Amino acid sequence: MKGVHSAMISETLEDEIVRGSLEPGTRLSEAAIAERFGVSRTPVREALQTIVSRSLAERSPYKGVIVRSFDTARLGSMFEAMAEMEAICGGLAAQRISGGDLARLQAMHGRMTEFAGNKAFREYETMNLDFHSLIYEASGNVDLAEMASELRLKLAPYRKSQLFQIERVRASNLEHELIVRLLTAGNRPGVEEALRTHLNGARHAALKVRE
Repeated sequence: MKGVHSAMISETLEDEIVRGSLEPGTRLSEAAIAERFGVSRTPVREALQTIVSRSLAERSPYKGVIVRSFDTARLGSMFEAMAEMEAICGGLAAQRISGGDLARLQAMHGRMTEFAGNKAFREYETMNLDFHSLIYEASGNVDLAEMASELRLKLAPYRKSQLFQIERVRASNLEHELIVRLLTAGNRPGVEEALRTHLNGARHAALKVRE
């Protein structure tokens, strides 16, 4: 497969794990994956390292990389932590966001509204990452922004999966509209609560993918 690289391989495998196509206990063979994608083992090793770092699989002695059991409680805990982290960043952003960043956020929301209307899920998901990253940056706290980004990476496969459901994309876009409006008004408590609600919606939609 021409042009395949580690990010594409990890994205495909992550999606299959999240959706249950690759069941817990499945051994992710470097040789088999390399053959499947028509690549050397180097990008496969990089992809597997990414998957392990996101707790979707684990390295087992004598067995290699094994798909981990899906833990609903653990996923709920991660989303809860993400909700609180985003609420903190958003609350600070409500007080510190610059006019330029606010304009960028409003423009992103406008584009995402178009993507949602056209069912352009992949484009929506990509800009969704930029939307939230800008809120982290607008908090004015580099350390909080880094922690939020690291936690987001762990949740990335689950957050991505729920944004390929049209109902969730529409709900997400309406939630973004409220977040932008509250940031514009400088309403710190409102932004914090809106982001918690937003992440709770993402959690429910992510779990629905597994049903």
